[in-house]
Amino acid sequence: MTLIEIFGDGEHLNMLQMSSRGIVTFFIALILFRVSGRRSSGLKTPLDNIIMVLLGAVLSRGVVGASPYVPVVMTCLAIVLMHRFFAWCVAKYPKLGSVLEGDKILVYYQDRFIRENMINKEFSKEDVMQGVRKAALTEDLEQIDKIYIEKNGEISTVKKM
Repeated sequence: MTLIEIFGDGEHLNMLQMSSRGIVTFFIALILFRVSGRRSSGLKTPLDNIIMVLLGAVLSRGVVGASPYVPVVMTCLAIVLMHRFFAWCVAKYPKLGSVLEGDKILVYYQDRFIRENMINKEFSKEDVMQGVRKAALTEDLEQIDKIYIEKNGEISTVKKM
């Protein structure tokens, strides 16, 4: 059996060929995510979300035969290396991180919601309270000093001392 019989060529793939491509792509994706580092699947910032979307889109083209397989894999490697480079730059230069990923936004302080910041980030009071219940395990704002919308969109809280 030749590689063409196992993996096919072009868009007209049978079940064995597409399955073979899917299995190989799974392991390639696993390697790519290991190369990209824990950040790409942990922080969920805009920079990290970009790599997830791009890799999924590009790798799928290789599985279904819409693009030649080796260029697909090399493109994904380039995306992962670029992500790794930008992640390093963000870690080394915090101001660049603010430009690429944004900053946390204060939405509650001194016992009041900061409506303009909530409106700017398109969060309602109930959206914020949902995050408070998750993060602080309470609905009692008397216990909360500050509430932030983090750069990844999650709500975080700082309890009063």
